[in-house]
Amino acid sequence: MQPVSDYLPFIVFGLVSGSVYGLSAMGLVLTYKTSGILNFGQGGVTAIAAFLYYDLTRNSVPVPIAIILVVLVFGTLSGLVLEVVARLLARTSTANRVVGTVGLLLFCQSILVVRYGGAALPFPGFLPQGGFTVSGTLIRADQVITAAIALAAAVGIFLFFRWTRLGTEMRAVVDDPDLLDMTGRSPVKVRRTAWIIGSVFASASGLLIAPTSNLDSVLLTLLVVQAFGAAAIGRFTSLPLAYAGGLVLGLLTSLAPKWAPQTTLFQGLPLAIPFLLLVVVLLVTSKSKLKEIGRSVLSAAPATSRLTLNQMLGTGIVSVVALALVPVLVGAKLIIWSQGLTYVILFLSLSLLVRLSGQVSLCHIAFQAVGAAVMTHLGDVPWLAAVLIAGLAAVPLGILVALPAVRLAGLFLAVTTLGLGILMQYLGYATNPLFGTQLGRAASRPGAFGLDGDKGYYYVLLAFVVGTAVLVLSVERSRMGRLLRGLADSPTALVTMGAGINGLRVLVFCLSAFVASVSGALLAPLFGVIDATRFGWLNSLVVLTVLVIAGRGIIVAPFIAAALIQVVPGYVYNQTFQLYLPVFFGLGALLMAVAPGISGSALVPKRPRRRAGDRAPHALPPRAHHPKLVEVP
Repeated sequence: MQPVSDYLPFIVFGLVSGSVYGLSAMGLVLTYKTSGILNFGQGGVTAIAAFLYYDLTRNSVPVPIAIILVVLVFGTLSGLVLEVVARLLARTSTANRVVGTVGLLLFCQSILVVRYGGAALPFPGFLPQGGFTVSGTLIRADQVITAAIALAAAVGIFLFFRWTRLGTEMRAVVDDPDLLDMTGRSPVKVRRTAWIIGSVFASASGLLIAPTSNLDSVLLTLLVVQAFGAAAIGRFTSLPLAYAGGLVLGLLTSLAPKWAPQTTLFQGLPLAIPFLLLVVVLLVTSKSKLKEIGRSVLSAAPATSRLTLNQMLGTGIVSVVALALVPVLVGAKLIIWSQGLTYVILFLSLSLLVRLSGQVSLCHIAFQAVGAAVMTHLGDVPWLAAVLIAGLAAVPLGILVALPAVRLAGLFLAVTTLGLGILMQYLGYATNPLFGTQLGRAASRPGAFGLDGDKGYYYVLLAFVVGTAVLVLSVERSRMGRLLRGLADSPTALVTMGAGINGLRVLVFCLSAFVASVSGALLAPLFGVIDATRFGWLNSLVVLTVLVIAGRGIIVAPFIAAALIQVVPGYVYNQTFQLYLPVFFGLGALLMAVAPGISGSALVPKRPRRRAGDRAPHALPPRAHHPKLVEVP
């Protein structure tokens, strides 16, 4: 047995990093408790704060002033902006809240790549480096200060809630904002204060974690998901437990290399532990303890097309003929259009979830990766059978993702799917059934009738696109489609009518996973070799935001989305445009998500200010004022 001194360096590092996770998690829980918005974009605030400090110190701004500007000034300003965004999103559906904050995350991460590039930059340390030795282990002063700051913040926020009037009002705004408003205190101002504190915590987390990870926009952005894992231990409501969860997370992450087998397969385990813990906690926690905070508003599924069958058939034929002429017209650009067709299939699968059933998946690229990886293993299997097998290979993963959908909904389902997508990248892709540890494998094309050429394979892809569109359209028009619309509009009504919504959720996730995996199986043969680098977790956020930007059409939007993400960039050679495209996707998704809140005048309080002691005027309930909003009891 190894002595305790051998573990001490790992424990010290784990407590320090866990303190930062806990600090970030407390900011996340605070804003969620007071607004009902689980802010995926908090990682963007964290990353921007670290890069802003880098810019300030590089331009000779004194370190104390730079810290004040980043933590207090930038934290306050970002909190004010985020409060407005949260107020707009609060009046929209849960799917819009997820899409809006995911768009914010993508926007922040992409703008940092535009400004600083994708490579990690060295972060200038600002805390003293001296220290002392315990059992042969050096404990640096900056580690002690980092842990002390997080502990002081945890104690301070706990006492703030217990002993100050504003803390009491923050708790009241969660329980009954209308009652708080009747006392003469504005719920908006209370929420604004909470968002400022949360953003200050996020900014401080960025400064404290950057010295250990350097300035990497993706890793800094990931801090929000690690904060999700810590917040999940506190059930997204307890600030002390969120801080404790951060410490647990830090210790597990730090000790993982010590315990895990020293093989290539387990190299990603330390990065995967926060997301593994997040998924496990959400799956084992009682459903009654994971209730969403705030008003639950469901968005209606898009209306069924009013076109007659003959009109739809005519439109479809014209579209297919136009796409069939592409190989004649585009020349060397055919590979771009072929990739676009595979992404049409991917977006059609996502449309089944997001548009038709009102559910959100933040791991859809993982389904595509399964199909691509399995296809590379089936070189001796007849080609059409190999595509079918590759599609079916993702169904077990679809069931795994559907299990949280049975127990959870809305925000927590989105968090779980994001965690599963990241787990697939760090652990799943390295397994032999998928990509393994090889740099890349080849996938074959159909060999008969000259279909292995670029033009022949394009027509194969077009046939699959037509078949997938017919499948999705058939589902939309069937009884299953009507039930999925009911699942989006009012799951409570479906349960009242005796419909089994749990089985319906599993079925739609499995069907969506199958179709997405087929798109991956068709994508793989387009390249000589294919590897896991094409299927990063961040791409799942990109495809969701692009689908939202493309519109609400269940069939039309996937074609528009595929053109935006694959075809248009292939024709625009301007490097600036290529860099800014993810920025536009993130910003566009954010604007589309908050649009219903803007149209509902969420920027303006609904009632005039009343002084304490004034009698509340008689008013109709919120549902009568907003008949389009469906409140779930």
